[in-house]
Amino acid sequence: MASNPGITQKKISIQNKYNEKLVGILHETGSPDIVVLCHGFLCTKNDTIMVSLAAALEAEGISAFRFDFAGNGESEGQFMVCCQRQVEDLRSVVQHFVGQNRKIGVILGHSKGGSVVLLYASMYHDVHTVVNVSGRFDLLRSVRKELDDDEFMERIKKDGFIDVRNAEGEVVYRIFELCVTNLLLNPNMHDACCEIDKVCRVLSIYGSSDEVNPIEDALEFEKAIPNHKLHIVEGADHFYTSHLSELVSIAISFIHKRMNEDLQHN
Repeated sequence: MASNPGITQKKISIQNKYNEKLVGILHETGSPDIVVLCHGFLCTKNDTIMVSLAAALEAEGISAFRFDFAGNGESEGQFMVCCQRQVEDLRSVVQHFVGQNRKIGVILGHSKGGSVVLLYASMYHDVHTVVNVSGRFDLLRSVRKELDDDEFMERIKKDGFIDVRNAEGEVVYRIFELCVTNLLLNPNMHDACCEIDKVCRVLSIYGSSDEVNPIEDALEFEKAIPNHKLHIVEGADHFYTSHLSELVSIAISFIHKRMNEDLQHN
């Protein structure tokens, strides 16, 4: 139970198209709309950015749902590198709440989650406000070297996967052949972003000192997305370590304004 009267936090499970349970926390304020929060690569719904945004939305009286993608956190299934599987998970979440006569007013994602919400908006056209926090533009950037490595491709075709290990030799995550195939077959991010509806309002937030997905990615999104606003947080790194309150303030202000506009038009 949250501290504010009338606000509850409830853990719920949603089944994705592969019959895997996606576990999330619904911050229920009773608002007509729900904001869905999508975590980044190797993160979870309990990531500091996700929790902070959910708390801020609560304070504004806006319901939020933060959840673990399949293979992450408490959710079932295999961890997948490719964004396509996360887009499908997000689709299952959206359809779940729509089936309960709720409206998904906003989808917001950080890092890989940012790429996911943009891809979602390019494929489905039922959410008209999207917030991309430090998403990656070139989805092949992290694996391009491996894809050019004949030994890598031979191993992944033979075994169906490759384990990625850290300096201590521990398996951090597994790259499946299906993910490599999806990455190669799917349209690039530029083409996908051009498919986002002009009525869909997109905010991209980036840190000027992002060491993972640099400002160059933000500028590419700025060129490709029809209805786009870009906000650069000076000095912020990829996880907004010293700029979390600024990130939250920018995102909440944008969400609040867009939701008020929707209410006036309805």
